[in-house]
Amino acid sequence: MFAAYPITGSTKPKQSLVGIELVRVLAYEGYRIFTTTQAKELGPRVGLKDAYVAESLHHLRRNGWIVSLRRGLHALSSTVPGVTAAHEFEIGTALVEPAAISHWSALHQHGLTEQVPRVVFVLTTVGASVPRTRREGSKGAANGYVIGGTTYRFTQVRPKRFFGTERIWVGEARVVITDLERTLLDGLSMPQHYGDFSEVLHAFQVAVPRLNMERITRYALRLGTATAKRLGWVLEANDVNSFYVEQLASLPVNGHRQLDPSGPRRGPNNSRWMVQENLPGSVRA
Repeated sequence: MFAAYPITGSTKPKQSLVGIELVRVLAYEGYRIFTTTQAKELGPRVGLKDAYVAESLHHLRRNGWIVSLRRGLHALSSTVPGVTAAHEFEIGTALVEPAAISHWSALHQHGLTEQVPRVVFVLTTVGASVPRTRREGSKGAANGYVIGGTTYRFTQVRPKRFFGTERIWVGEARVVITDLERTLLDGLSMPQHYGDFSEVLHAFQVAVPRLNMERITRYALRLGTATAKRLGWVLEANDVNSFYVEQLASLPVNGHRQLDPSGPRRGPNNSRWMVQENLPGSVRA
């Protein structure tokens, strides 16, 4: 049944051979990423009792057949015949529930930046079990969770702000990612997760012809007044004139917000959009 995944030449004890048979079953069933519970469910098919699953997984990890992602979560190694290594987006969305690839990672996936982020950004909710342990002794991993040289960084939002996602194919996996409009809006509140605010403005300039104006306006209103006002300013700066822009302009607000929330607290105030234009060239030293 599993002849498509031959593993030969082993002189390991019977218990290790049973573990390798488990790898074959996992690969056959398409479990490139799997939980310990799922391994236990498949164990009886190879004669592996629940009591020995943890031990078998330990030996498989030590011998390079599987990779530990976090407690109770594993991935098949690319050394297993017939198995393609799990994509980093696939791993990122498996590490936490709910999850969506977001911020700079999503921006690159949507084709709005040529810069390849060195971190995989994942959006999840407050209260979700987010892995935070520093892994594999990687320098700087305190700001993220490192697996195999890839750093995963999690942004937690209130459940009502976890929206604006879609499913896409990345290689052989379907993953959840923030859609075009949500990805751009997150840049208006967290530009530090995109490189800087100038990268966000460039992305808007490229994306304007593709934007669903009704959707991005609706999203912005759900994310708050500051995001909505920044969006209006950016759309008008890109010569977008529509009912939606005027809807954003008429939104009542008390006080000015910084256009770039990561920038200095100085610069001219724009009374139409109630934002402080704290961009390079606008700010006086």
